[in-house]
Amino acid sequence: MKSAAVPSTPAVAATPAGASCTTTLAEPSFKTPVSYDEADRRAGALLAQMTMPEKLSLVSGSNFFYIKGLPRLGIPELYLSDATQGVHLRKNYNRLLEKSTAFPCPIALAATWNPGLAYRYAHSIGEECRAGGVAVLLGPGLNIYRVSQCGRNFEYLGEDPFLVSRLVERYVTGVLDTGTVPTLKHFLANNTDYHRRTSDSVVDERTLHEIYLPAFKAGIDAGAMAVMTAYNLVNGEWAGQSRAVITGLLRAELGFRWLVMSDWWSVWDAEKIIRSGQDLEMPGEKFIQADAARLLASGRVVPADIDRMARSILRTCIAAGLHDRPVQDAFYLGKFAAHEEVALQTAREGIVLLKNNGVLPLAQTGADKILLTGLFVDTLAHGGGSAEVAGYNVTLLLDALRATYGDRVEFVPEPTDAQLKSAPTVLLSTGTFDSEGWDRPFALPAAEEARVVRAVSLNPRTIVIVNSGGGLRMTGWNDRAAAIVYAWYPGQAGNRALAEILCGDTNPSGKLPITIEREFADSPAAGYLPAGESLYTGADPDHDMSHRVYRNEYREGVFVGYRWYEAKKIAPLYGFGHGLSYTSFDYQNLKVSPAAVRPGERITLDFTVTNTGPVAGAETVQVYVHHINPALPRPEQELKGFSKVKLAPGETRHVIVRLTPKDFAYWDVATHAWKSDPGTYELRVGRASDRIVLHGQVTLR
Repeated sequence: MKSAAVPSTPAVAATPAGASCTTTLAEPSFKTPVSYDEADRRAGALLAQMTMPEKLSLVSGSNFFYIKGLPRLGIPELYLSDATQGVHLRKNYNRLLEKSTAFPCPIALAATWNPGLAYRYAHSIGEECRAGGVAVLLGPGLNIYRVSQCGRNFEYLGEDPFLVSRLVERYVTGVLDTGTVPTLKHFLANNTDYHRRTSDSVVDERTLHEIYLPAFKAGIDAGAMAVMTAYNLVNGEWAGQSRAVITGLLRAELGFRWLVMSDWWSVWDAEKIIRSGQDLEMPGEKFIQADAARLLASGRVVPADIDRMARSILRTCIAAGLHDRPVQDAFYLGKFAAHEEVALQTAREGIVLLKNNGVLPLAQTGADKILLTGLFVDTLAHGGGSAEVAGYNVTLLLDALRATYGDRVEFVPEPTDAQLKSAPTVLLSTGTFDSEGWDRPFALPAAEEARVVRAVSLNPRTIVIVNSGGGLRMTGWNDRAAAIVYAWYPGQAGNRALAEILCGDTNPSGKLPITIEREFADSPAAGYLPAGESLYTGADPDHDMSHRVYRNEYREGVFVGYRWYEAKKIAPLYGFGHGLSYTSFDYQNLKVSPAAVRPGERITLDFTVTNTGPVAGAETVQVYVHHINPALPRPEQELKGFSKVKLAPGETRHVIVRLTPKDFAYWDVATHAWKSDPGTYELRVGRASDRIVLHGQVTLR
């Protein structure tokens, strides 16, 4: 696996005990269909034939979701479509695509901890883009989970930059391998949707480099050819028109040389847009089109500024092959059955069993009735906004459970106390509706909270199923629930996977890609709302530019997610990396070699994992690094390796993790570079951030 924060390449592999080990995950690589130099030459030739009005039309989006075409020069019109979890169908736009697969939401993909599956997930979405004539996919979303209330957390991949990076690089490669252009979004520090257009993310240099930039760097290194800037301001300027953000961080530091586009209606100043390093104003036909002629006439911008933008768009599209072949390919219309299988497998591996007092698995055979009640029983739980994918062939929870348990399942929307008390088992579905444009409360609505508390109080055999795009408050009923299953937004086939897990046909293997706190007041983002303001729902406040710009200060610095709870010694309800199984795993025999390393040398961790339980299962082993005597404040530990190991009952396998000294680095603000301090480090191996089972040491000279 490649380190997110620094250019190292730790390898993770699992082999049968006594066998030799080989690296299982190759470093991503991608060669564009047309080389950069040739694409640039061709772009220059086209540019020389274009009038200034034509150039201005190219750098301003067309018809909301298109890059403008120019038939007289053979420049095609290109369609851009959301989202990370499938192709969002828009009426009057996706004319070539009648259906698209609704995959589990990206945070559920992150809960699989399976980069190989992330590739298959993204490759399937890329194929549906090709089937529907989508040239550019407006994903993946990879903003770090900082605020558990953020309405777009379901579109992203969790709280840890290393985990997010490993998934993003495989996602990017999966999309690219279909001939579709993936877009990394939203650059940068877009971690809340509360008045996102007037939120100023105030973030220091070290925090940006250690937490919020690594996943973008991983995606760029994997070959991503488009980046979308964010709605929010970053340190005082809107991201989409900030020269410091686009030219400084994205282009100069991260080395990105392809297409940069704004998010829709997220930029306001034509001069700043043009001079920032931005290429494409979306949805366009507004600020640049209105003001560019005046700015050119006054000399505030020069023709070379417009040429740079247009050339970047042309160069990217040519290099991606979009000028040399049709975007749409009907061949991929025959791939939907395979895509649905990928969606199903993602749900199988992404659903997390948080708690189980032995009630699960719930046997398929038997005479006892199962009382089913709550939300999302006869409707599909999903997130809203541009990421919403309706899907086809949707399996509802009620249908999946009846297919598994037959007429034992009794759906009672509003059960009486007597019905709840007398039921041999209660399945209670709850959750939230999350959407871009607003944040939602960490706590369930009062009526829904009361529904859950009532059920677990009346019946100790209540299994709670949670559908949500992020963590939510479960403190009021967690201890009384017999089991809690976190199903996220599971996609069109996800309820089939959920039924398989409930009955034991599938052994749960999902692990949390987030920390779930007990109270929102415990979180590093507590108090992020401006004084005197409260959460809202609906799109109108989101578009209200009369709302004052407010400072959203990232005072916690690098202490995000589990880093925060460990530094503050606050026990979360469920730790990062937590997830239960129907079997058990034993870790043994950690060996670290060599015990001391010089710069450039690699460190090898070798240990065994044994399935000591009665059924086959998969365990995600996690490796964390702890600096024993740091010279400056550092997290208690940081994830630096993981591997998902599948084991039959009684089977033992070796796991090999390789690190380099660069994986012990932090961002040094004095030198503006990564720095690995000499000293002793503890290497921790466990099944979750708060369930470490093996310890070793290494000295960096």
